[in-house]
Amino acid sequence: MWPASIVLLVVAVDPFEIQVYDGTANAPLRPGLEVHTNVRRSGEVHLTFEPSFGITRWLEVGGYVETSLHGFEGVKLRAKLVTPASVDERWRLGLNVELAYERGAWGGELRPIIAFESERWAFALNPIVDLAEGTLEPAASAAVKLKWISVGLEYYGSWSSAPEHYLYEVVNLLAVDWLELNVGIGEGLTPDSDPWVLKTIVGVSWP
Repeated sequence: MWPASIVLLVVAVDPFEIQVYDGTANAPLRPGLEVHTNVRRSGEVHLTFEPSFGITRWLEVGGYVETSLHGFEGVKLRAKLVTPASVDERWRLGLNVELAYERGAWGGELRPIIAFESERWAFALNPIVDLAEGTLEPAASAAVKLKWISVGLEYYGSWSSAPEHYLYEVVNLLAVDWLELNVGIGEGLTPDSDPWVLKTIVGVSWP
């Protein structure tokens, strides 16, 4: 049971990290860094820095430093457990656990990960549970892989008193294994959603 002082900061879709986890993790002793930029039609601009580090073939730890035009917004710590790549080349399962302190309040999430990837297709589902409120915030993706890129759709939702649902058209870079690039534009599907949101994720990992 969470302490009474722990409240849900943002009952809507996470404004700092708009991402579907695909069940991959950094290799042991391999550091990485992702930079998330999100711009909403309402005028909100968020910039998040996410360092990560591979501990074992099945465990990665990381964190988030969240900022906006107003300044520092909060931090998160996370641990991601995944099935090693050698177990099954197509199916990946995992669980991401987060503890957050944002805008003076504590929170956290459990994010189960189910993913499938073939030479042509990539699918992922994250039925996220907010631990403070017990709300469900599902995320899912589907993409077709071309020569150097993949193109597809991502969905993010928040089942709360003011539900938000978004559908993103996205492009991912596949040509460089140490460089991650995800660019998308999302359209709000409900009255409580922003009309549109632009997002980018730029990530690097070092050998």
